Amino acid sequence: MDNQREVREFLTSRRAKITPERAGLPAGTRRRVPGLRRSEVAALADVSVEYYAKLERGNLAGVSPAVLEAVARALQLDDAERAHLLHLAQAADGSDALTRPRRRATRPWTPHRSLQWTLDAVTAGPAFVRNGRMDLLAANHLARALYDDVYAEAHNQANLARFNFLDPASRRFYPDWDVAADVAVAILRTEAGRNPHDKDLHDLVGELSTRSDAFRTRWGAHNVRHHGTGTKRFHHAAVGELVLAYEGLEMAAEPGLTVTIYTAEPGSPSEEGLRLLASWAATQEAHSPTPQAG
Repeated sequence: MDNQREVREFLTSRRAKITPERAGLPAGTRRRVPGLRRSEVAALADVSVEYYAKLERGNLAGVSPAVLEAVARALQLDDAERAHLLHLAQAADGSDALTRPRRRATRPWTPHRSLQWTLDAVTAGPAFVRNGRMDLLAANHLARALYDDVYAEAHNQANLARFNFLDPASRRFYPDWDVAADVAVAILRTEAGRNPHDKDLHDLVGELSTRSDAFRTRWGAHNVRHHGTGTKRFHHAAVGELVLAYEGLEMAAEPGLTVTIYTAEPGSPSEEGLRLLASWAATQEAHSPTPQAG
């Protein structure tokens, strides 16, 4: 990623979202820019207009943590946006090489046996591991069943973002498709700041930008987020609608990987839906072809 461009577009987009009223400033008249002026952000951050203009042109190399924090406060950044700004500054300094995960060898990542055992031990809900590119790397029985549409098409390459934007089945699978699309892009944008030298991520973003107007528009918004907890709706072809709560847990031993576990509210129709999903998956497995001995 072009660091200066990323910084410029991120800071500009955040400034455009803060109204004078929200910042506690008089609105005035004849404002020609959305949100705050550069001079107003500079005043709120207690830096000169010239210095802030330099930052917004994309020059974050050598900027002190205190100034980054002041700019974050002035722009009212949330935790995910603050972390993203810090990652952009680290990349500008070249120090991201010290903090980003080491690039793995060319052989594919495979889960340690104990991790797969842990996922398989979760029997009441889907559980899976994904990376920041939204590749599904490991999954338990129910997660494979839930994401059957993702796995069914080889062109999805078990990637949730590719499924979201390039597979028409996603429009049925995600009843709140726009919300799911916003979240997917925000996760990818966060990963781009955390690991700007990931060639596979560059390739994925390029593919999605070329083939999906919906992705390209969202990517240009520079929104980021931490995907930790929440509720999501799905529509599975075999069992109907599922409303599931999720928890995302960062893997300390594997930086950049997240374990996500879905569950249904006890006694809810979705809890029964998960039981039906498990039954459906067992039926599918029973009818799948048995590998012949060589």
